Amino acid sequence: MENRTEIATLGEFGLIEHLTKNFETHNASTVVSVGDDAAVIDHFGKQTVVTTDLLVEGIHFDLMYTPLKYLGYKSVVVNLSDIYAMNATPTQITMSIAFSNRFSVEALDEFYEGVYAACEKYGVDLIGGDTSSSQKGFIISVTALGEVEPDKFVKRSTAQKGDLICVSGDVGAAFLGLTLLEREKKIYLENPKIQPDFEGETYTVQRLLKPEARKDIIEFFAANNIVPTAMMDVSDGISSEVLHLCRQSNLGCRLYEDKLPMNNDMRNAAFKFGLDPTVCALNGGEDYELIFTLKQEDYDKITLNEDISVIGYMGELEEGSKIITKGGNTFNITAQGWNAFVK
Repeated sequence: MENRTEIATLGEFGLIEHLTKNFETHNASTVVSVGDDAAVIDHFGKQTVVTTDLLVEGIHFDLMYTPLKYLGYKSVVVNLSDIYAMNATPTQITMSIAFSNRFSVEALDEFYEGVYAACEKYGVDLIGGDTSSSQKGFIISVTALGEVEPDKFVKRSTAQKGDLICVSGDVGAAFLGLTLLEREKKIYLENPKIQPDFEGETYTVQRLLKPEARKDIIEFFAANNIVPTAMMDVSDGISSEVLHLCRQSNLGCRLYEDKLPMNNDMRNAAFKFGLDPTVCALNGGEDYELIFTLKQEDYDKITLNEDISVIGYMGELEEGSKIITKGGNTFNITAQGWNAFVK
């Protein structure tokens, strides 16, 4: 039997001190960190970017198949992704959690191990937060701060007609990871003796449980003097994000099915489930890739990067938002992405 330390033995301040004692700061902008009434940061003349995310057990994650360490990692990464989507560099986070008495100190240690790993990997400082009890379940609230050179930030509303639509990495795999885990959970609940079958599905499961933020793409932009005209991250699916870019920039668009970047493992998983890989790529969500628009004259600069695909272009508002299939047919793009308010 593993040791279990009840939260009550530490108390709130004792718990915060216990969970954050190993965090060291990485950024000069962090002046005062965890352990005071508030943190102090100074971005030395750069502009500050702020984003917040709420992750709720049973809505955003299922602890039946989500290891706490991965959950800690992912809860940081999804926030950093929003900072990168502004063409900024994340520097600090605050982490607040509420949990029921079914969680032990050891369980929270495991969660914070993931938080710590993500902060280390992305060079981000944990500078504060809060803990509370909840009647049931686990609730996570993360705020991320970042810095950007004055007016180098990139919004969603600034795409221009004729701009290329680009996406990093590949899309659709996280949705298939979720589909697989949900299937295995259902089988397990019906018959706990059956071992889960993840044969050949490592990639899709990892894309869901332990995504990465595209720090490398933002660094590539800086190194090659590229400033996208508009950008956001892919959390709700390509079709949903493209429609956001179109609506906020007051434009239409054309996407090409054969240009959507899909991983072979993702295609195979889709076929196994009797799903169309294109539908998964368009509507899946939780990929945390960057989707951005670019002036056509910058095209040559991105050909150097195999991790960037051009999937279409921005057009006139009157022409609508369409996708052209491999067979040459044209359909309206509809957002069927993930929606937290539909259960």
